[in-house]
Amino acid sequence: MYLFLIGVCFILLGGIASILARDERKGFVFLLFYGTGAFVSLAISLRSLIFSYRYGCSFEMGFPAGTLSLVFDPLSAFFVTLIIVMGFIGVLYGASYLKSYHNKGYGLTSHYLFLGIFFSSLILLPVIRNAFFFIIVWEFMSLSSFFLVIFESKKREVLSAGINYLVTMHISVAFLIIGFVILSSISGSYNFSSFESVLKGNRYLADAVFVILFLGFGIKAGFVPFHFWLPKAHPAAPSHISGVMSGLMIKIGIYGILRVILMIEKPSFEMAYFLLVISVFTMLYGIFNASAQKDIKRLLAYSSIENIGIIGIGISVGMLGIVYENGTVAVLGFAGALFHLLNHAIFKELLFFCAGSVYSKTHTRNSEKLGGLIKKMPYTGSLFLLGSMSICALPPLNGFISEFLIFMGLLNGLKIHIMNILIIFPIVMAALAFAGTMAMLTFTKAFGITFLGMPRSQEAEHVEGDVSPEMIAPKVILGIMIILLGLLPQAVLPVITNVATQFCTQINGYILSYFVMNMLWTLSICLFGLLLVILFACGLKELYLKRKNVQKYKTWDCGYQAGNTRMQYSSSSYSSLFTDTFENALHKKTSQRTPNGVFPQRGYLKFKIYDNLELYILKPIVKVINNFFSKFIWIQSGKTQIYILYGFLFLILSIGGLFFFTYR
Repeated sequence: MYLFLIGVCFILLGGIASILARDERKGFVFLLFYGTGAFVSLAISLRSLIFSYRYGCSFEMGFPAGTLSLVFDPLSAFFVTLIIVMGFIGVLYGASYLKSYHNKGYGLTSHYLFLGIFFSSLILLPVIRNAFFFIIVWEFMSLSSFFLVIFESKKREVLSAGINYLVTMHISVAFLIIGFVILSSISGSYNFSSFESVLKGNRYLADAVFVILFLGFGIKAGFVPFHFWLPKAHPAAPSHISGVMSGLMIKIGIYGILRVILMIEKPSFEMAYFLLVISVFTMLYGIFNASAQKDIKRLLAYSSIENIGIIGIGISVGMLGIVYENGTVAVLGFAGALFHLLNHAIFKELLFFCAGSVYSKTHTRNSEKLGGLIKKMPYTGSLFLLGSMSICALPPLNGFISEFLIFMGLLNGLKIHIMNILIIFPIVMAALAFAGTMAMLTFTKAFGITFLGMPRSQEAEHVEGDVSPEMIAPKVILGIMIILLGLLPQAVLPVITNVATQFCTQINGYILSYFVMNMLWTLSICLFGLLLVILFACGLKELYLKRKNVQKYKTWDCGYQAGNTRMQYSSSSYSSLFTDTFENALHKKTSQRTPNGVFPQRGYLKFKIYDNLELYILKPIVKVINNFFSKFIWIQSGKTQIYILYGFLFLILSIGGLFFFTYR
């Protein structure tokens, strides 16, 4: 464990050491320290992850506020390993992405300092077993990520998004404090082990605490209706931070939910159905809004909300497997959720990095102003297509495997023969299938409008070549991971099922993990067969074209060769049929000017999609709060004498209070 802490300290020191380096060297210095610390810490987390309890690590140190306990179990080792590996890829990409900001007054020094604090706190959170220190490190993570989000603070919308994020995160931590205070007041300790003994014997307390802590962790994870911060913060942050936040930081909320489930041991069916309903709603709401977005990064942010819903469905299916003592359903649910958590971290980082590459070349995130980039940015375009196929759960890529496991959990759940399950599980399967269809619409639009067709603006027209090899290399690594995990999920499934069975110790989950492995071996053979058929067909086609000496030319268009950008689909028109069909679920504001007259002027049709929950829930609440505090604006008079009087009155009250409590 001391080696693990040394590794975390190296990552923290990387942020401090970068202060002394020039802008051109800061990225390299931080990457060097992060890589060293990651190597040391990863050795410990992998040992605990692979060998499970056999070589579990622990560390304890006494403080006035309690004992700081650091413990590795399969769940914490899984998250630590994920954060370290994916974080390294993010840092590698960020070092190249930030080159365009060198020596331009963007605060690179503070960025790398807070990046070191962010990663070190993020890595520590899964191993802390004391509520007091957990909250402190959680706050370090939230505050440092706030400063990372507002990197381009000169832009008003970025600063607004950052403040929105900061306020939301403190609402989140308030719920966590309430939940932990309730548990510590009953158990008499801040240690998680004492919480377990309290929760295991009291079902109603467990349900109440789960709901309170779910609110805290669910806000961080981005569950609807606590998602308001996510579509604002992700687009505002630099792309490497967006990728890390979506791929890793929101998953720490999922970790918190899973840790609470472990404390409870056997959740109630009300708890499981509560999570299932919220997760299905989150999935559908996220993909509904993603399909209507023009901003690429905002689209990806709403897609993250959808995938958090899918992960939540897997967790709730696993919980129901425990409730009804069906080990197959429990293992498939938890394994599917954990595998999708891993897969989402990979393909969402890839998609955000590709979006960042597009932004670095065109300086716009609006897909309406893009188009034709596949010819100028072939590597970025191809990798974005790969990530899009994976997020749509298409075989033989990794996104298909994790959703397949969740579907299998739902199908096996029908064998439970309980009316609730027989009604709800088919509805959930239909919702998953519908979300998959909508994901296809969303990402064919995202890829097609951005990379295909003709350029729609001067920014897209004047792109010269792809990004640097240093920015392409991390994306290639992620692309390889997508393919390998799709074709050979057995490489990580033993580890994932080992973590999943931690939740199923009472129903012989270890034996059932072999059932999952055998099923995936069969699936891998089928996927390899599919890949071979595709490659064989492509080879036959190329061989035929060479023998026939066929020349390639663009598709025949009835002799018309004067097409322009106004004749091709825009982002709005591509999704308009869907947004019109579900206009009650999506708040759409349309503005248009129809061409008319003998010599018609230029016409236009524009629409903007608003988040319904933000429009009808968040904004009215904010308005009430603003109206309340506006009553006290007179306190800020602007007069120095009045401010001195405030200080004098506060001093008198402080002295008076001190004497009262001393001599009462």
